[in-house]
Amino acid sequence: MGEQLSFWQFSFDVVIPRLFEGMGITLKLTLISGFLGLFWGLLLALVRISRSKIIRSLGLIYVTIFRGTPLLLQILFVYFAVPPLFNITLDSFPAGVLALSLNAGAYFAEIFRAAIESIPKGQMEAARALGMSYSKSMRRIIIPQTYKRLIPPVVNELAALTKDTSLVSVIALAELLYTTQRLGAKYLRPWEVYFWAAISYLILVVGLTVLAGHLERKLEMRGGV
Repeated sequence: MGEQLSFWQFSFDVVIPRLFEGMGITLKLTLISGFLGLFWGLLLALVRISRSKIIRSLGLIYVTIFRGTPLLLQILFVYFAVPPLFNITLDSFPAGVLALSLNAGAYFAEIFRAAIESIPKGQMEAARALGMSYSKSMRRIIIPQTYKRLIPPVVNELAALTKDTSLVSVIALAELLYTTQRLGAKYLRPWEVYFWAAISYLILVVGLTVLAGHLERKLEMRGGV
């Protein structure tokens, strides 16, 4: 039936409605994994700059493992190995979120660490001289100064994460790429399907970039560092 429709009919009647469903799952994966990855990455960054050599080493090992092994392998490990290891049931969506969050956290950790270490050490010394604890100094003095510096690399990582969500198609999660593959196989019109899939990913990534530019301008107007 698909081969009898024109390009535009096939696109608007068949492809785009289905891809919107997959795009919604891709967006959910990106937002949830991005949020959890940011939170986990900040904790890891604090571990990486800890004054304890043992704690710093543990953070370095984690970052090295997750940055040094393929994300596809991590997704497969979480989906197939974690459930029997911990005697739990893990569906494809939470497995995808977990794997993407753990991986993104390793990259965000290095982004946060670099931003924190770019703040002059005198800022921390001045805060401590005023009687603030280390954690309070980080929370109120150091980390707020990193916001503007964090936006470009964080957005780049979120854009990469958006594209990396395509890898969860290997565990049969019906995100954008999985839906695209199924449509292409069903109707035997792959170029139209993959064309619209590429446009969909482009929309998501450009949307993130525009949002980042808006946030950066707002920080500049407020006199952000």
